[in-house]
Amino acid sequence: MPSRIDATFARARAENRSVLVTYVMSGDPDPETSLEVLSALPGAGADILEFGLPFTDPMADGPAIQAAGLRALKAGQTVAGTLDLVRRFRAGNDTTPIVLMGYYNPIHTYGVDRFLYDAVAAGVDGLIVVDLPPEEDSELCLPALGKGLAFIRLATPTTDERRLPAVLANTAGFVYYVSITGITGTATPDFGKVSEAVARIRRHTELPVVVGFGVRTGAHATAIAKGADGVVVGSALVDALVRSLDGEGRPQAGSVAAVTELVRELAAGVRAAGVGRAA
Repeated sequence: MPSRIDATFARARAENRSVLVTYVMSGDPDPETSLEVLSALPGAGADILEFGLPFTDPMADGPAIQAAGLRALKAGQTVAGTLDLVRRFRAGNDTTPIVLMGYYNPIHTYGVDRFLYDAVAAGVDGLIVVDLPPEEDSELCLPALGKGLAFIRLATPTTDERRLPAVLANTAGFVYYVSITGITGTATPDFGKVSEAVARIRRHTELPVVVGFGVRTGAHATAIAKGADGVVVGSALVDALVRSLDGEGRPQAGSVAAVTELVRELAAGVRAAGVGRAA
């Protein structure tokens, strides 16, 4: 039986399109609102959901996602709380893949075995752990794969031909290509170079290649989707949520809609591009 992630990419290929991957931070600005946002994303056009694990010291995230993590932590969000939100999401949606994205410290503190058991029980499909390189696969990657969780690795503009096989060795689900040299949400990618990089990665793997960091508009999504199997958007969605909050940082009546309206624009952009991977 195919995984939710595999089934999602197969369905998109059958529809001659790329997938839209959306990122929001668990617990931002509070746990209940983040669950409302997460639950609304599939209906707005998101195919795969990345759910951030808040952490005090992120190394790859720009100001928007850093601030989202701090808001979530201030609101009391924890690893256990994040897994509970996934569990509650699954009560109403058993088909949309959920990938937890974050850093190893909170997982290590929680306990790797306990975390993997609870993640599978909650309905998590995959993990992106930014600060665990291939040399540390025994820490989390291989145990996660053994539990049926995809361990999704990041490739970057500086991942050369010698390094790429190590990056891909135990990657599952899809490959996440970082489109810029830098942190999330701080620059617009060079779409021509991104397309060339995706083609290079595809020469080494049959896994879908999705592209993130710097995608903010429907037009950006179209440009990326023309050459990739998927498009990831995170900081722009976090910013849309922040702009909807009141002066005290609390959600308002239009907060969820502020995020879903942008997701609909992005989904339309992805679908306008047509086929992501040539037959």
